[in-house]
Amino acid sequence: MNPVPPGRRGRLPLSLRRRPVPWERQRPTWRDARPGVIAGALERARARPSGNWYVVGASAGLRGDRPLAGTVAGREVVVWRGPDGRPVGGPGACPHLGAPLRDSPVRCGTLRCHWHGLALDGSPYAGWAPLPVHDDGLLVWVRLDEVGGEAPSDAPVVVRRPERARALTAVYTGTGVCEAEDVVANRLDPWHGAWLHPYSFVDLAVVGSPDGSGSGTEDAFTVDVSFKVAGRLVVPVRAVFTAPGPRTVVMRITEGEGAGSVVETHATPLGPDQRGRPRTVVTEAVVATSDRLGFAVVRRAAPLLRPLVRTASGRLWRDDLAYAERRWRLRSAGRLPG
Repeated sequence: MNPVPPGRRGRLPLSLRRRPVPWERQRPTWRDARPGVIAGALERARARPSGNWYVVGASAGLRGDRPLAGTVAGREVVVWRGPDGRPVGGPGACPHLGAPLRDSPVRCGTLRCHWHGLALDGSPYAGWAPLPVHDDGLLVWVRLDEVGGEAPSDAPVVVRRPERARALTAVYTGTGVCEAEDVVANRLDPWHGAWLHPYSFVDLAVVGSPDGSGSGTEDAFTVDVSFKVAGRLVVPVRAVFTAPGPRTVVMRITEGEGAGSVVETHATPLGPDQRGRPRTVVTEAVVATSDRLGFAVVRRAAPLLRPLVRTASGRLWRDDLAYAERRWRLRSAGRLPG
């Protein structure tokens, strides 16, 4: 890769690749992607506290008349906005006869069961106990202490993001047959990017990693990569991957077009499927920003662009979930190399 010089990155967001390298002739990365490096980064991530907080969905799904529902490690949870607009939540089964509260409407801040009309306002009632809920403006979290088993915290770890009023945001969700650690391990392997996703990335070079080479630190992977735009047009950037918690990996663009933009990947365990295999929901939040004047037009077109961003994320995660699922199968059979 020939990255744009730092002093010119703000003015020249696009580059024209002079000699496109065929996929099979790009530089192999398998020697650099050492299993021990990835495993060490994963182990450190899993040791970081989460406060027992789990992502259950996008804040946009928390509408005034409908709840947001999900499953965390086999526990049904439901969240809605109370009379004051703040999110409240608790178990996803009605305490009367176990109706799925995900299908019940919200009226004046009260969740009313659609089976027999039992009303829940977020206060304890008939064995139904509320759960701590946090809406960070983009994602909704619930705290499940019996699932996490850690010392609880008042709020989840939320990374610094660009100001939402100046950013384009989109949230993608997908489900895989794997565990949360398999999703995190995928994100802590940046070396696979141009090989597994040639339709999106080219000229990828990991210039810093936790093994002490390059400019890396114990907790970060630094990558120079070009995002494909069209034909030979690419956008070269520098991005840094970190894992602030056991189920979260964050990519932040530090140099190049869109500096400051972040992509958050959160893995939430669903529980076993009918065959006893683990399932995990991937929630990926994109918060894109730019200091270019034209980006204001992009923000105004957000309702049209969000589906395109989600489609792009879905294409990447089609391959990355296959990676995570394969890793889980090998790991569960004791055949994972390294």
